[in-house]
Amino acid sequence: MASSSVQPFDWQRILLSDEMPPLFLLEVGLRCFVSYLMILGALRVTGRRGVRQLSIFELSIILALGSAAGDAMLYHDTPLLHAAVVFGVVSGLYLLFNRLTEKFPKFSDWLEGAPVLLVEEGEINLQNFNKQNLTQKELFGEMRQLQVEHLGQIRRAYIEATGNISLFFFADEDVRPGLPIWPERLTQERRRVEEAGPHACCRCGHVQELAKGSLAECTVCHHDAWITACNDPRVT
Repeated sequence: MASSSVQPFDWQRILLSDEMPPLFLLEVGLRCFVSYLMILGALRVTGRRGVRQLSIFELSIILALGSAAGDAMLYHDTPLLHAAVVFGVVSGLYLLFNRLTEKFPKFSDWLEGAPVLLVEEGEINLQNFNKQNLTQKELFGEMRQLQVEHLGQIRRAYIEATGNISLFFFADEDVRPGLPIWPERLTQERRRVEEAGPHACCRCGHVQELAKGSLAECTVCHHDAWITACNDPRVT
C-alpha cells in the first residue's frame, strides 16, 4: 500500500489488514511459536557470555516481545491485532514454561542452563570448561574482578545460568600453590623450568614439583607450559 493512499484513523487498517484474511491470525500465532523456539535455540548455541543478570529464557522473552512491539509501532501495514497475538502467544509460552520448569528440573536445566563447575580444588575442570563458550582469558578476568590472585585460593568456581561466576574460597591457612592469573604473570610461561620448585600447568592449573632445567608434561592434561606457582593468601 503506497503511503499516499493511507487514510488516518482507518480502523480497518489499524486493527486488521486489507491484504490478509482474519484466519491469518492463526499463522501469526504459528510464526510466533516457531520464531520463539528459534530464538531459544540460537541463545543456547551462542552460550552465556554477555547475558548476565537475565537468564536465556528471560532474554528470549524480551527479544520476541520487543520485535513484535517495534513492528506494530513503526509500520502501518502491521495490524495491532497481529502484534496482540504475538504478545499473547509469547506470554502464554512464558507461563507454560515457568510451570514446566517448576515440575521438571531437567527441563529447567535445558531451558535456562544449570550451574557448571569450572574450578575444583584449585584446578580447572577441563571436561566441564571445554564445553562452555568461554575462554581462559575471560574466566581469569572474571576472577580478577573478585580479587583472586591465583587458582590455589579457589575451592570451587561455578558459571551460573546468568553467565556470572560464583566463587568459594579456601580459608587462608588452607590456600595451596596455584596458577597465578595476573596478566603479567601469565606471560612468564616456560617449557624449560628455570628454577626448581612447585610449578602450575598453564592450561589446567595442576601443580607439580619440577627440577631446574627439566622439560615435563602435566600429569593431568599433558600440556608442557609452566609458570612458577603462587601460594599467597587472598587479600580483600
